[in-house]
Amino acid sequence: MAEQTFLELTIEELGAAGDGVARHGNARYFIADCLPGDRVRVRITGRRGDGFAAQVVERIAEGPHRKSPACRHFNDCGGCAAQHFDDQIYDSWKRRRVIDALARRGLDGVDVAPLMRTPAGARRRATFHVLRRTRDAVIGFQARASHRIVGLGECPVLEPSLVALVDPLGEMFARLLKPNGRVEALVTLAGSGIDLLIRAPKPPDLDQCQRLIEFADHHDLARIAWCAKGDDQPELIVLRRPVQVDFAGVAVDLPPGGFLQPSRAGEALLAGMVTSATADAKHVADLYAGCGALSFPMAGHARVHAVESVAAMTAAIDRAAGRAGLAGRITSETRDLDRRPLLAKECARFDAVVFDPPRAGAKHQAEALARSDVPLVVALSCNPVSFARDARILVDGGYAMESVQPIDQFLWSAHVEVAAVFRRG
Repeated sequence: MAEQTFLELTIEELGAAGDGVARHGNARYFIADCLPGDRVRVRITGRRGDGFAAQVVERIAEGPHRKSPACRHFNDCGGCAAQHFDDQIYDSWKRRRVIDALARRGLDGVDVAPLMRTPAGARRRATFHVLRRTRDAVIGFQARASHRIVGLGECPVLEPSLVALVDPLGEMFARLLKPNGRVEALVTLAGSGIDLLIRAPKPPDLDQCQRLIEFADHHDLARIAWCAKGDDQPELIVLRRPVQVDFAGVAVDLPPGGFLQPSRAGEALLAGMVTSATADAKHVADLYAGCGALSFPMAGHARVHAVESVAAMTAAIDRAAGRAGLAGRITSETRDLDRRPLLAKECARFDAVVFDPPRAGAKHQAEALARSDVPLVVALSCNPVSFARDARILVDGGYAMESVQPIDQFLWSAHVEVAAVFRRG
């Protein structure tokens, strides 16, 4: 292999990360910015999993599925992997990620619906990386496979108001940070305005707090909070008005850094699927409930018990339910479901259970549900791999997987969400 530095390859398929995959002899090669049908000359750059990584040195011929990227930062910024895919291969690739994950768990006979997409320019939250240089600050996303920050001049994925804040944030951080200082800036477009959470190595000093207050006033931010490394709770710098989101007509306070679906369109899709699937249920458990994005829509037809590990989020649910007159309709519980899943006997009072865990999935909770008599389970996931594992557990426990719907909330990235319905026979 060391003697053969260059190869001429034809791309056969797409890998999970969006790279083109080619074969030569018994080896597989993963090549960025390549699509099926491309003929390329590549330089081998090293091992990658069970194959090799390679870099294009010459494009001999292009396949039929390439289109012009939507953003000038594509191929440098690590946020997007698939802006050069045409619609046909894009939809097929994302759907195939779900099909392949299920097949690896022996669930290859499942009918997976066509991909449902959310629109461009709809992402309402992002984490920007910030580096203070000698005279200015660079703010944006990290480059592919690198800690280098790509300065953001445009982004067709994000809500325009978040993109418009990038330059002012860069100017502010150039004054706020010392040279070589690094922070993360989590921006969220809530219903009441933009929320900014700064994650930094150390707490802010008085001068930094004053500059942030002035920035919030000048750019009409709803809130700024600061979370130093090791802190359990962010420090509130300025609150100009409550940071709220609307779930089924109920205004819910969003804690700094609190979980929120990436887009309003994606949230509406998921809420619609969940409310439809649970329409006949009278008592539902909403596990990994966040701030109640699914709890409040389901409260229109059922009593809902929302379980979430972050106390600030369950408190937000309780406050909102009280204000909306839903205190008897929605109850909450602060509980780490990975350490203490809802047990089979605790599930006995529910007609349906909904769970929407982080990327690691809900292995222990799925195992408990597999031992329960709950007639209906609705599983949501942002990771097809952990979803397939959890689905296998439920199926082995006697559930039938009724439907599987891939949803694209992470436009042009390698991520895909899944919503699935499981019923006891």
